[in-house]
Parts: sequence; structure tokens; C-alpha cells
Amino acid sequence: MPARIGTAAWDGTLKEGKGSMKLGSGAYEGPYSFKSRFEEGTGTNPEELIGAALAGCFSMALSANLEKAGHPAQHVSTRANVKLEMVDGKPTITTIELQNEATVPGIDEQAFQQQAEATKTGCPVSRALTGTNITLNAKLL
Repeated sequence: MPARIGTAAWDGTLKEGKGSMKLGSGAYEGPYSFKSRFEEGTGTNPEELIGAALAGCFSMALSANLEKAGHPAQHVSTRANVKLEMVDGKPTITTIELQNEATVPGIDEQAFQQQAEATKTGCPVSRALTGTNITLNAKLL
């Protein structure tokens, strides 16, 4: 499977600076700032992109799991609410709440809930958020 790329650049100080984030595919490029991350400013932020990544991964994985269980979904929609809070004086993602709706003909509630719970812990982005090794190659210019 191919590696996926995301890039970001930041110019200036934390509060007065500005940056941009871009997906390697070119499907998205946009600004971010202190205000868009920690207040209510325009632009995006890393937490919003993590939420979109998790919602997308969960929706796709749930559809695949339901199909494997013999109940192909007609529609799966997921919203991820990412909470960034101060913990020990540091901004920390404390909770991601998934809100999901799915149209799945012929499945009962219990079977659906079992598939949803298995997907919550099993999709690739969920697994990445619970213990991914992060490496760094930093170069000062």
C-alpha cells in the first residue's frame, strides 16, 4: 500500500503567525492559525483533520465489516467531535466522540452494534490514535 503524505508550513510566532496544510493528493490545501486552532477563527486545524480522517476511516471500515457479515450498508455517515483541552498545562486531544448513522437493510440492532463496536477499535485510524510510534527527522535551516 502506498504511503500517504500531508504537509504543513508555519510562519511567525505562535499567536501572530499563520500556516497552511496540504494533502499530498492535492484534494485539500488551506490555512490555519492560532485562532482557528484554539479559538473560533477561520481556517482549519490539525484536530479537525484528525476528526475527518477518523470519520472517513470509520465509515468505510464499518461498511466493509457489515458487508463481510452479510449485511451490505446502503449509507454510512459518521461525525467525529474532537475535544482539545488543557491537561497539565498542555493542549491535549482528550476525547473523540463518533456519531454514526447507517442504513443497513436486514440487520438487527444487536448485530449492528457489534459491528460498530468492532469497527471503533479496529479501523486503521483508530489504531493509529492509540499508540503509533512517531519518529522525527528535524533539520534547522
